[in-house]
Amino acid sequence: MGKGEGARAVAVAPHAAAAQAAARVLKDGGGAIEAMVAAAAVIAVVYPHMAGLGGDGFWLVYEPGHPPFGIDAGGTVGSLAHPEFYRAHGHEAMPSRGPLAANTVAGTVAGWECALACRQAPVFSLGRLLEDAIAYAEHGFIVTESQAASTRGRLAELCGQPGFREHFLAADGTVPAPGTRLCQPALAATLRALARSGLWDFYEGGVAERIAADLAAVASPVTAADLETCRARTVTPLRMAHRLGTLYNLPPPTQGVLSLAIVGMLDRLGLDRLPREGADMIHLTVEATKRAFLLRDRHKERFLDAGADVSDWLRPLRLDAECAAIDPARAAPWRAACGPADTVWLGIIDHRGCAVSFMQSLYHEFGSGVVLPGTGICWQNRGTGLSLAGAVDRIAPGRRPFHTLNPALAVLTDGRVLAYGAMGGDGQPQTQAAVFTRVAVYGDDPQQAVAAPRWLLGRTWGQVSDDVKIEARFPDTVFRELQRRGHVVSRLGAFDEAVGHAGLVMRHAGGMVLGGADPRSDGAAMFVD
Repeated sequence: MGKGEGARAVAVAPHAAAAQAAARVLKDGGGAIEAMVAAAAVIAVVYPHMAGLGGDGFWLVYEPGHPPFGIDAGGTVGSLAHPEFYRAHGHEAMPSRGPLAANTVAGTVAGWECALACRQAPVFSLGRLLEDAIAYAEHGFIVTESQAASTRGRLAELCGQPGFREHFLAADGTVPAPGTRLCQPALAATLRALARSGLWDFYEGGVAERIAADLAAVASPVTAADLETCRARTVTPLRMAHRLGTLYNLPPPTQGVLSLAIVGMLDRLGLDRLPREGADMIHLTVEATKRAFLLRDRHKERFLDAGADVSDWLRPLRLDAECAAIDPARAAPWRAACGPADTVWLGIIDHRGCAVSFMQSLYHEFGSGVVLPGTGICWQNRGTGLSLAGAVDRIAPGRRPFHTLNPALAVLTDGRVLAYGAMGGDGQPQTQAAVFTRVAVYGDDPQQAVAAPRWLLGRTWGQVSDDVKIEARFPDTVFRELQRRGHVVSRLGAFDEAVGHAGLVMRHAGGMVLGGADPRSDGAAMFVD
């Protein structure tokens, strides 16, 4: 899975069908951006608990000879969503499920449109890029254990939401078993309409009319006017100097600066001199993570300002100071973490060396749980992260919520280009640090890096506890040593979905590509000659 002898292009996704759709586009001469749109559409169908047309997306794109660029396709809060609206409906805190949680515009389709309008000359029609997704929605896809487990675990809060039972449960109201086929005819019709009329039909045409009518029918605060004003934005990525090259990630409202800061601190802490799976590596990464999250918590307002400049956090003197606060022998105190999140990361490198690091999300499993009957779209609940009374994070029309999504990219001085990422809330920056370090510092191939045992501090997908969780493949000596240093530690399964789904694609200076898909997911790395 990790090596494609002689291959010149590679696609990695947490569901094999998405990677296969991308590989088909690459094989037929399409570029990485077109291949990513095909993959993003497929995974929106076949991994509905993680991603969908009703969510947001973020892109980080590298083309040889050009500086990387990003795309922020995060939607804004609906025009009716203000504290008085929620209090009038009997809420004193933000709901996490239901129509009132479906309170931000879905930006991911606008991101597809923005990406396709960028520098690469199109090879295929939109219909060709969406045909695999249409086929899976119309004729059905096989329910994964991941989807079944997510549905079972959240059934109590999802089954009563408008449209959920009809679209994601069996006819008798039970959870579809892994291996059974699930069809989504309404979603197939929506994708076919977008293929015919263009992606902006999602926001301004016939599809938009059906979306707006269904949102209004369930009393969502998102209106037709909100859809019409949605636009994805190209953004300049954050960049950080590393002794091995230059690392890139996205600015606020994402937590990309935290992912970079963690790797920047580890660059100074001498991981190359430590055993790769020992307690020292885990301890230092966890402590660097704490320092980064404290920055976030002290400056929450900067993550809610899409124009905030946080590059000062990546300056060498600032990173040096953060490292100086880390005790190599003792864990710093920690506090309770926040709630869950769901995301997918996909990576593609094409024959020209263009690399795309991409993330798409509904936030919680199945987002708000609301499925719009006219389109079959499950709507996100990203605005759940805002509040009704906070001075900094109060919900307001047009506001951009904080995003955990942060696709990563690295251009190394030896000519290698890496695109990588992970799902899992607060686990994302920690997993990025792990897979980058294993490949760039320790020399693992991508498949080894994403399959190796991992750890997690704080929240991730489906988890709210704030201890240090380590997979069971770590020896007891590591577990005991972390406890001795003051960490509260718990054990996970050997390959546990709680630590998220990671992926990485890499291109060497000579053109050889490698890729790794996480065995904790249903994914694959597909290679194209």
